Amino acid sequence: MTFLRAIWKLLVGVKDALVLLVLILFFAGLYGALSARPAPVRDGVLHLNLDGSVVEQPSRRQWADVAGSSRIQEYRLRDLVAALDKARDDGRVKAVALDLDGFTGGGATAIGDLADAVRRVRGAGKPVIAYGVGFTDDSYALASAASEIWLNPLGGVLVTGPGGSNLYYKGLLDKLGVTANVYRVGTYKSAVEPYIRNDMSPEARQNYTALDEARLETWRQEVKQARPKANIDLFLSNMNGAVAAAGGDMAKAALQAGLVDRIGDRRDFESRLADLGGGAGEHGSAFKRISLGSYVGDVVNQKPSGPIGVVTIAGMIVDGKAGPGTAGGDTIASQIQDGIRNRGVKALVVRVDSPGGSVLASERIRQALVEAKSKKIPIVVSMGSVAASGGYWVSTPADFIYAEPSTITGSIGVFGVLPSFQGTLQKLGVGADGVKTTPLSGEPDLLKGPSPQASQLLQTGVESMYGRFLSLVAQSRHKTPQQIDQIAQGRVWDGGTARQIGLVDGFGGFSDAIAKAAQLAGLGNERGVRYLEAQPSLRDQLIATLANTNDDDSATPTDAFSTLAHEPQQQLASVLAEVRSILSGPSIQVRCLECPAVAPARIEQKDLTLLGFVKGWLN
Repeated sequence: MTFLRAIWKLLVGVKDALVLLVLILFFAGLYGALSARPAPVRDGVLHLNLDGSVVEQPSRRQWADVAGSSRIQEYRLRDLVAALDKARDDGRVKAVALDLDGFTGGGATAIGDLADAVRRVRGAGKPVIAYGVGFTDDSYALASAASEIWLNPLGGVLVTGPGGSNLYYKGLLDKLGVTANVYRVGTYKSAVEPYIRNDMSPEARQNYTALDEARLETWRQEVKQARPKANIDLFLSNMNGAVAAAGGDMAKAALQAGLVDRIGDRRDFESRLADLGGGAGEHGSAFKRISLGSYVGDVVNQKPSGPIGVVTIAGMIVDGKAGPGTAGGDTIASQIQDGIRNRGVKALVVRVDSPGGSVLASERIRQALVEAKSKKIPIVVSMGSVAASGGYWVSTPADFIYAEPSTITGSIGVFGVLPSFQGTLQKLGVGADGVKTTPLSGEPDLLKGPSPQASQLLQTGVESMYGRFLSLVAQSRHKTPQQIDQIAQGRVWDGGTARQIGLVDGFGGFSDAIAKAAQLAGLGNERGVRYLEAQPSLRDQLIATLANTNDDDSATPTDAFSTLAHEPQQQLASVLAEVRSILSGPSIQVRCLECPAVAPARIEQKDLTLLGFVKGWLN
């Protein structure tokens, strides 16, 4: 027995030593990964392999991304723009490659800002070469800014313009026995229509038509300005005719119409980059490649310091705290207050890219901006792709509002959706009953449906919030609430029309907002900024480091038709996320559901659970 105990102790000791060794190696590797500097940047081609979407503020990576998930990679717009602006005068960068095979798009304003940065590189005399197998509206808008557009021989330019079908759930809810109790103000507040109709109302159709036609015209003008010889109208009006005239060859049709400059496969494209960048690269690479991550790490200051504070309100506005990519009311308000009190901020630029969300969270952010304004801090709002409903609510304290013609804004309206399940219980043979001591006891009753008294109270709350919204906008725009009501009613506007009706003050991008803030604060030529946002924690850095190793293996569509076929999948993901957030969110919201998404939808496990429940019920 003594011998066996000795053997056992030896085995336990070996096990403990191995565990200790593994832990030491793990933390040594972790320290090395987090503290390692990017590889030195050498001469070559700056390779923008945009295998994902462009957003104002990427969401925080999760452990699921390390294991592998369906998450689409997100690229921060300001990092891309800063890298391109640095590349203009950087002698190491011989050319820029826009590799758009896996590009899934972004907001119209974000893509426009990125295209402007590409044009500035061209203006500095450096070639920008774009390549793709399938160009759609977003990818072609970006590629059109390049000096050369390459198209794979088996690819095509499939531009379709804005528009399409929406999903309406009333029939599904009826089958499930779910009643969507809707409370709203606004003739055009069509966000709640999917829950109470099976088709689009005439008012919503009017609003959508005007908005999409304006978006299409803005897109056409930008593309025509970038490529004046391209017959883009032919492809928009009669793509089948253009392809037929080219003998059924989609790539040849795009070349004949002047939409692309060269037809070639990836080897031809990389050979062209090798010619521009000084030959083949190391380790068998076809050209001398400067990776985007290495270049951003080398030339872009991630912690700038200056007197102009920049607050980013991106994604859904929600109550409480939230990470990047979602605008938590308490989080944003704390960042503003900290910037004013502790960081010496003398002016604020608020970058808004949000369709809104919670009323209380929107008001929490607005109050923080009002507090800053009371301390004589000028506020300039820079609207991104979407700044609607709650996104406009938080913009009302501004001294000046910039937007782009492609910006979607307005949606000044309020709604609430409260689901009740009396029909579901009836289908299941389950009853619900009880007693009341007051007319509002147990209300809102989600089992039997809200009582008339409760519904009246909720509708009154929605109407009160709408009146509050009108007053805030009227005060901000120096109009009467009655004048604002005529352009409100939940209607969504493009940036060009919004300027005409006085919802924004001028056209301009982020740099214009910085200059305006400096002017209002009397800073002279000082343009230094500091971003009022939390720095990533050790946990976030670890997850990001590990998740980045999976990004190269992401399965994004590569051919033209796969790119188009991928869009319904994203639409389904967006629908699942929207249904979940609407039904689980606050009862009263200032939110624009009809606005385009500001970031790709991310399917969570709860969405899959909801989808599985619906499928099981219907079967």
